Parts: sequence; C-alpha cells; structure tokens
Amino acid sequence: MRLCPLRWWDLRGLQDIERELFGADGWSESAFWSELAQSDTRYYLAAHTADAITGYAGLAAVDCGVGGGGAVGGAVGGEAFLQTLAVRRSSWGRGVGSALLSAVLAEAARRDAHRVLLEVRTDNLRAQALYCRFGFVEIGRRHRYYQPSGADALVMRRG
Repeated sequence: MRLCPLRWWDLRGLQDIERELFGADGWSESAFWSELAQSDTRYYLAAHTADAITGYAGLAAVDCGVGGGGAVGGAVGGEAFLQTLAVRRSSWGRGVGSALLSAVLAEAARRDAHRVLLEVRTDNLRAQALYCRFGFVEIGRRHRYYQPSGADALVMRRG
C-alpha cells in the first residue's frame, strides 16, 4: 500500500467505496471535485494497492497557521476538520485507516492546527474505536446530521 495525494482521476473509483460504506449518505463525485478545488485549504490522500484505491481521507485546515497565523472561527491555536475517511471493507483490519488518519493528523500539525474535529455516525462503532485510539473524545452530537438517512453524528475532538 502507498499513500498518494488524491487526484481528479481517482474520483470515479471513490464512488464505489462511497456507495459500499455510506449508501445514500455518501458524497457525490461533484462534492469531491469541490473539495479538491480548494487545494489551499484541503488535504486529500488515497491509499493505493497495485490494482485499486483501498481508502481515502481528507482534511480541511483553514487559516490554521503556515503563514496565516489565524485560526478557524477565531479559535486559539487553530482547528482542522477531518472531512472524510473511508476504507473499502475488503481492506479492513490491514492498517489502512490508521495510516490515512496518521497522515492527515501529521498534516494538521504541519498546518499548526492544534485541534482536529470530526463527525462520525453514532452507529459506526468501528470508526469511533479508531478515532478513540488516536486520542479523539466525544464532545457532542448532531441530530439527523447525515442526509438523506437522518442518522445522528457524534462530534469528536482531538487536542
């Protein structure tokens, strides 16, 4: 497995993973295009094997430092947001999620973001366990956050 920046030509391959894991709540190809277009504030990686993308992750870090000196929403020390993290089911248990999360957290630190926040479905215990292993704690809930399913989200923070 190798981690590489996510590129526009990878986007079609992501849609299979989005449908597999998130169903109707998954991101559209145009949502990914929009994220990649914000290259100054976004950081997206894909985990590749010889024949396929096995996972991907994305981070938003707006005004966290790296020459900007500010912070998202006026927060002290800067915040970043884990936008997405997904691993194809056939690759679960192989360290792909941990590698992707480690890489985006390293990028958040490089951008001087001292806190990283995320939302995760309340029924996604596997992802919650991964985030807890990396020091994330629950700080709240967003009711009916995921659409169109209406599933609730936990809000988690690290730092």
